[in-house]
Amino acid sequence: MERPIIGITMGDPAGIGAEIIIKALGHESIYEISRPLVVGCKGVMKDALCFIPSNLDLYIIENPAKVKGQFGSIDLLDLANIELSDFKYGQVSAAAGKASMEYIFKAIDLAMERKIDAVVTGPIHKEAINAAGFAYSGHTEIFAEKTRTKNYAMMISDKDMRVIHVTTHVSLRRACDLVKKERVLEVIRLAHQAMKALGIKNPRIGVAGLNPHAGEGGLFGDEEIKEIIPAVTLANNEGIHAEGPVPPDTLFSKVKGKQYDIAVVMYHDQGHIPMKFKGFEYDRVKNMWLTMSGVNTTIGLPIIRTSVDHGVAFGKAGEGRANEESMVEAIEMAVQFAKSKK
Repeated sequence: MERPIIGITMGDPAGIGAEIIIKALGHESIYEISRPLVVGCKGVMKDALCFIPSNLDLYIIENPAKVKGQFGSIDLLDLANIELSDFKYGQVSAAAGKASMEYIFKAIDLAMERKIDAVVTGPIHKEAINAAGFAYSGHTEIFAEKTRTKNYAMMISDKDMRVIHVTTHVSLRRACDLVKKERVLEVIRLAHQAMKALGIKNPRIGVAGLNPHAGEGGLFGDEEIKEIIPAVTLANNEGIHAEGPVPPDTLFSKVKGKQYDIAVVMYHDQGHIPMKFKGFEYDRVKNMWLTMSGVNTTIGLPIIRTSVDHGVAFGKAGEGRANEESMVEAIEMAVQFAKSKK
């Protein structure tokens, strides 16, 4: 098949987005499987090319159909919406937040118009986008609203380790209230759909409990009895291979051991902590992250969206020290989903 066009949003200009994109596009393997198109700003990209440093060239285009997709040249859709004098690396800026949102909106429009095959998002800063007047808690909610999607979920993956969330960016107290049978069932269905799209013929899904020991038969809470078990039963009745509730303190070891292809988790940190423990390695002596792997994918959208599984890293922005591993993996995952739709 023809290499899919992967739109990559630059993220917050004050963060590491431009840097990790340039480093990722320094991998020739990315061009063997895709035609990357950066949606961002020429000035910020040029500055990142200098401080990395990199000998890659920028090729400015106005139409995605003109993407060259040639290694050594970065295809850039330049929105020209921010100057270097408008922000400082590593600092929250309403101007940078506004620019980052404009990259996202443009990429969504292109994907909905089928001018690109998938969107990969660079990291944004929630405080910055809210300072710019955009009341969103993250990318997932932005994409859901702009594509008018009601049933969606966040999936985090690192090779064969995968989790998908029933709730995400809400307080822990609120998350407990949102664990309802209908939502748990919907996320089990989305997990099944995602695994099929990745080529797994008979997905095995492990469903986490909400409470310690998965409630211990009601001793530590009754959400498992009232909401989670009925959802698993209904999923099984639909022909989906789901098991649970599994005590959260053993579920991820079972996913790691391949008993399950994916874990359905009940709240944000229940899924993010084991994934980042697996994919992130920090060296105190070198004062740097040695590895930062993992991909964030929004499941249920009418378009494909993947993302790095880390933030803007203001502490190292503009210094050329950022790790591109997660960006490379996000592009590869987007290609995999794009191929499944062909």
